[in-house]
Amino acid sequence: MEFVAAPARLSTADATFEHDFAQRLHWSADTDAAIEQRVADILADVQKRGDAAVLEYTARFDGLQAESMADLELTQADFKAAFDSLPVEQQNALQSAADRVRTYHEAQKKANGESWSYRDEDGTLLGQKVTPLDRVGIYVPGGKAAYPSSLIMNAVPAHVAGVAEIIMVVPTPAKGSVATGGSGEEASSQGERNPLVLAAAYVAGVTRAFTIGGAQAVAALAYGTATVPKVDKITGPGNAYVASAKKRVFGVVGIDMIAGPSEILVLADGTTPPEWVAMDLFSQAEHDELAQSILLCPDAAYIDAVQREIDRLLPEMPRKAIIAKSLNDRGALILTRDMEEACAISNRIAPEHLEVSSSDPHRWEPSLKHAGAIFLGAYTSESLGDYCAGPNHVLPTSGTARFSSPLGVYDFQKRSSIIEVSEAGAQVLGKTAAILAYGEGLQGHARAAEMRLK
Repeated sequence: MEFVAAPARLSTADATFEHDFAQRLHWSADTDAAIEQRVADILADVQKRGDAAVLEYTARFDGLQAESMADLELTQADFKAAFDSLPVEQQNALQSAADRVRTYHEAQKKANGESWSYRDEDGTLLGQKVTPLDRVGIYVPGGKAAYPSSLIMNAVPAHVAGVAEIIMVVPTPAKGSVATGGSGEEASSQGERNPLVLAAAYVAGVTRAFTIGGAQAVAALAYGTATVPKVDKITGPGNAYVASAKKRVFGVVGIDMIAGPSEILVLADGTTPPEWVAMDLFSQAEHDELAQSILLCPDAAYIDAVQREIDRLLPEMPRKAIIAKSLNDRGALILTRDMEEACAISNRIAPEHLEVSSSDPHRWEPSLKHAGAIFLGAYTSESLGDYCAGPNHVLPTSGTARFSSPLGVYDFQKRSSIIEVSEAGAQVLGKTAAILAYGEGLQGHARAAEMRLK
């Protein structure tokens, strides 16, 4: 079957550009009502019945029959065995990626993750105490899809932040289960455990892990069961059921974000080989059919060259059907008047991944305000950031880079204000507080402050 990828061709000079541009960007984060109700039922059941409910849903959705949760818990020995079973080049790649991610997040912690305080002129101590979360849960997609990079990007910054316990949940669906599409093949008793994921847990410092997934895994982490410890925050990507569950348990626990489809925006001045840019667009389009890949460029001939490379390279891509649908439905090749206008449009989009594919990327970087991650220069492919450059690949999507940041050490820390008022300071602050408290009709507040006055 032949697949054709024809991203929309837009020009900022066209009268219909604003309308066409808005149509291409539109994406709804609304969750199907049936999914929402199903998730609500699962969360309530796990909260009520704990391990028994988790075991039941794991058997139903993942095809894994287990007598107890102990049968679904992975051990440090499992992690080590998985690591040892890998070819040396995969061991080295995992360790190198984890080391680079750790080095970056250690630098991040030193930059702004420490406690601080000062005393003012009357001796009052003011400051902030930064402490790590006690326990976090990391959701890692599992089964036939292996995402060791996702595990590293979530677990390493938590470890650097000083989190004492990192609890991983990863579905390991048996063949023929609901989670793997119901192929009808005979189910294995253990499920599809991926050694790369378990090896990544070994190098990233995961404390405990359970082979459970879906809304029931989120519920177990949020509420706790007899076996699965209750966590303070849940991070990591998942399907619509996982996203819905994370939204519903927010407030009981913290969450990282509700992620939308993956995005890449390439700002190109026409100096990068067009096949590089075409493949960079593919790198996000291959994630799923809702992913978005956009090129902004002031050179019409270069845009034509990129389209020719899309046509040439697509047939050799294993995921060509997904790439074609993504580019046809949500992709765009946009001709701009100049690079300045391209930067302005980029800020409006606020993309998850932003590549500045230019001979002088530092000329344009100061103009770029909103992006999850900015990749400077032709040699900086987005895929390097996904796996091993160092900065985190968990990034805000769907325009939320306007007000959100990448996952980092700060997501696994909390800040407590420190206040120690001296006797002299209480004479000044007490009067101010009392006046404001009386104004709000809170006499108890006012009198508590006044009692410290001489």
